[in-house]
Parts: sequence; structure tokens; C-alpha cells
Amino acid sequence: MPLRPLTVLTTLLHIYIGLRLLPALAGGWAGWAGWPLLLIAIAVSAATMPLPFIGLRSAGRPVADGWKWLGLLSMGWFSSLIVLTLVRDAGLLLAWGAWRLSGAMVDWPHWQFISAAAVPLLATAITLVGFLNARRTAPVVRVDVPIQDLPAALAGFTIAQLSDIHVGPTIRRGYIQRIVDAVNGLGADMVAITGDLVDGTVAELRDHIAPLQDLRARHGTFVVTGNHEYYAGAHAWIDELRRLGLRVLLNEHVVLQTRSVKGAQTDEEVFEGALLVAGVTDYTAGHFDAAHASDPMRALDGAPPMVQTRVLLAHQPRSAPAAAEAGYQLQLSGHTHGGQFFPWNLFVPLQQPFTAGLHKLQRMWVYTSRGTGYWGPPKRVGAPSEITLLRLVPAH
Repeated sequence: MPLRPLTVLTTLLHIYIGLRLLPALAGGWAGWAGWPLLLIAIAVSAATMPLPFIGLRSAGRPVADGWKWLGLLSMGWFSSLIVLTLVRDAGLLLAWGAWRLSGAMVDWPHWQFISAAAVPLLATAITLVGFLNARRTAPVVRVDVPIQDLPAALAGFTIAQLSDIHVGPTIRRGYIQRIVDAVNGLGADMVAITGDLVDGTVAELRDHIAPLQDLRARHGTFVVTGNHEYYAGAHAWIDELRRLGLRVLLNEHVVLQTRSVKGAQTDEEVFEGALLVAGVTDYTAGHFDAAHASDPMRALDGAPPMVQTRVLLAHQPRSAPAAAEAGYQLQLSGHTHGGQFFPWNLFVPLQQPFTAGLHKLQRMWVYTSRGTGYWGPPKRVGAPSEITLLRLVPAH
């Protein structure tokens, strides 16, 4: 939705919140103390929410990061405030109906006051908890993936997955450095970055993304594009990531030799224990550049037929049906953030087949990361961020 109508909509919703809460808080000393504070908070939220998006996709003058921070914090607080206001209204309506039917004596103004005071207090508490969850270094989630007919040389092969970091106004170099340090401590065989790495141009974020060049893994770091790379200028970012020494896979693959092939006499010996790692562009990439149309089958062009263990990096879980048809054993994805916080978690299943965790589609496993950073408001509730360490194990 364009910024102007979205701003009008959110302003009207702020007005609705004020009309529903402020009159109920007008009585008593507590109300006189809280009423102006809530009025100011609602006004600040309505005024600052659009700021992170001004000039985002235009040549307009960018907004200072401090104002973006305030706008994004306001967005997180508002999202809880509007939900809780609607829940309060629904609860009051039900309570009023029960009261009228029962004829019981109820101090209606008292309950209106208590419920109106609870809404901003709960919204603030939820936003604070969500902020702390979002800003901490993502914990490591360890997942075993059982692979049918896994070669012995690949048993225990580990992949450290990062996804949806969204380097931008509130995620900067220090945040990235903490992630890099945590990943390097895992000693993974390879690192996979499954898209939505950045929310800004190379010129804006080059210095903040730089710590990624220090990622250490036996077979290196592999990256695929997410939809946000295309919003931010995918071609420039692909060049920058390659300059940093990361391998960007654009509907292509690499074959990793996990054991020495010195002295091997046959192709079977050469490819025993080899792992094919493919990567596709974002599911929607073709809308931005027809040459980047996502294609899991094309990513296998020229693949050695004797390498049967095949892993696909694909930003969106909805690449999975095509990946399963192409014959991959495992797809690593992100994009969903696990919903990040209520009520957005309710909408993810409307677009994606999987929200988070390990699932099976036909003969292929799909792991969907909840993301290592966050998008928009620095807020995570019920969907913690993660650095995922996946280990390939034989299926029994």
C-alpha cells in the first residue's frame, strides 16, 4: 500500500484508540495522571510511524536513523495497542450483554476505567519484552535432519543457517558481529544465508554488513537472495557479497567434496560423500528481473547424477513443491520470521506452506527458520530468533 493512504489509515486507527480509551480514563486522580500521558503517546505514535518509510523507495531526503528508531518502536507499540483495544471492546460488549441478561449490579464505570488502563500498560509491557527478545543475539537451535541413504561420509555434516537478518536502520555492525562470533564458535561445515539480509542500499550498509566476510566454515558461506534484496538493489548487493568472499547462488549449484579423493580410481569413489548445494533466487525475483526467475530445476543443470544428496537454499518455503519435484532431499528457507509477533503470525499460513521448523513434503524435508534478526519493529513475541545448526543424519 502507498505511504499516504497507509498513513491516513493508521492515523484513523490511532483516533479510534483514543476515543475508546481516553474518556474511560478521565475520572479519578489516576486518570488525571494517565490521561495526558496516553494522549501524548498516541499522538507521538501516529506522527512517527510513517517516518521509517519516507524516501525508502524514492529519491526523497532520507530520515535520520534516530527518527526511524522512534517510528519503528511506535509501530510495535501500536500493533499491540490496537489489538488489545479491540479485545477490550469485544470483552466489554460481552460483559454488557451478560450484565443486561442477568440483571446483576455492576460498577460499569469502574470496569471501563480498569480495562482502559490495562490496555496501554499491557501493550507497553509486551513491546518491552518483544524489544529485549529482538535485540538479543539469536540463540542456537540444533536440528537433526534424517536423510534417506545418506553416505557415511556425510553423516554429521553441519550447516549453520542464518536468515532474515534485515540489516538496516536498527540492525547495524555490532549486531552482525555478535552473530558472526556465535556462528564461528559452532565450527560448522558450511554456512547458509537464506535471504533478506539487508534493508537498504550498498552505499548505506556496506560497513555494517562487512563482518560477514569473517564467517568461518570448512566449505565456506553460501547466500541466496530474498525479496528484500530486490527492494534494495539486488545486483549491487550480489556484487558486494561476492566482493566479501561469500558465494551467491543464482539458480546454480556447487558440489562439496567432504572427504579426500586423492587416489580415487572411479567416479563412484570421487563422488562418494559429495554434497550438492544449490541455491535459487527469491520466489518473486522474476517480477524484478526476468533473468532471475526462480527455478530449482535449473539450479541442477550439469549436476553429477551420482551425487544424490542434494540441499537447496530457497528464501521462501513456497519454493518447496518445485524443489521436491526436482529431487532435493532438504530445502532451507526463511522469510516467515515465524510470524514475529501477534497478530502477524496468523497471516503467514495464508501465503506460505510452512511457518517455522522442520516439515516433510513428499520425500523432501523443509526447514523454515524463524529468522536471525527481525523486520520493522524491534519486537519478537512467541517467535524467537535463531541461528540454526542443522546436522545431516542417516534415516532409520
